[in-house]
Amino acid sequence: MFRTTEISNPEFECNNLRFITVKSINLKGRGDICIFTPPLTNIQDIPIVILLHGVYGSSWAWSLKGGVHLTAWKMIREGEIRPMVIAMPSDGLWGDGSAYVTHGNLNFEKWIVEDVRQAILQNIDQVSDRSSVFISGLSMGGFGALCLGIKYSDIFKAVSAHSAITSIDQMPMFVEEPLDSYLHTENKNQAVWDIIQSNRNNLPGIRFDCGTEDILLGYNRALHTSLRENRVDHVYQEFPGGHEWPYWKKHIKKSLLFFDQQMG
Repeated sequence: MFRTTEISNPEFECNNLRFITVKSINLKGRGDICIFTPPLTNIQDIPIVILLHGVYGSSWAWSLKGGVHLTAWKMIREGEIRPMVIAMPSDGLWGDGSAYVTHGNLNFEKWIVEDVRQAILQNIDQVSDRSSVFISGLSMGGFGALCLGIKYSDIFKAVSAHSAITSIDQMPMFVEEPLDSYLHTENKNQAVWDIIQSNRNNLPGIRFDCGTEDILLGYNRALHTSLRENRVDHVYQEFPGGHEWPYWKKHIKKSLLFFDQQMG
C-alpha cells in the first residue's frame, strides 16, 4: 500500500515507543506515527487505539507531553485494562491543524482511517485484521475522533473525546488559517451532531468529557443536550480543569477504561 515505509530500530527505542513513517497517497507526502506496544510475549490480535492530537501538535504530542504510554503500561500491569496498542499519528501537519478533514487534494480523513490503520497492521506483530479498533483524541483531535469514529463505525468499535471541538466553525478559535480554508464542499457545516444524525442507525460506543474551566465547555454541553434529548446512548462527564495537558494527561485513563469495557 505504501511506496516507502521506515520503522525505528528496536535497539534504540525506549519506553515501548516505536516510530513509523510512510509515504501516503492521501497526504501527497510522508506521515508519521508514534506507537506504544506493550512489552508482553504471546499476545496477538490485541486492540488498537488511534489517538489524535490537537492543534500545533504532531505524532509525539500524546507521548512526550501527556505520557500516555506510561499511563497505559501502568494500567495494563495493574490489570485495569487488557493489553492494547496505542497509535498516535500526526494530523498531516497542515497549517496549525488539519482538523482531520479534506483540503483540496489532501485527504487527512483517509490518512487516519485508511493509512494509519494499514501501517499499524503491516508493521506491528501484536495486531491483525481481527483486532478491535478504537479512536480518541483531544480538542481538534477530539473533533476528529468523534467525526471519524461515528462516520466509520464499521471500523471503529467505540469513540472517546476530551475537550472536543464539536463543529468545524470552532477551528478559528485556535488557528490562524481562515475558516474558508476548511470549508470545502464535503466539509460544509460539518459538526459532530450532524454526523451523528446521518449515522443514527449504526453508531459506535460514544463517550466524551470536558473540563469545567474549558473554553469549549458550552459546546460540549450543547452536544450532550442534543444527544440526551434525542435519546442517543452516550457517556458525558465533566471534571475540574481547563484546556490543558494536566487535564488530558489525567483523563485519558477514562478513554482507555471505556474502550476496555466495550470489549466485553
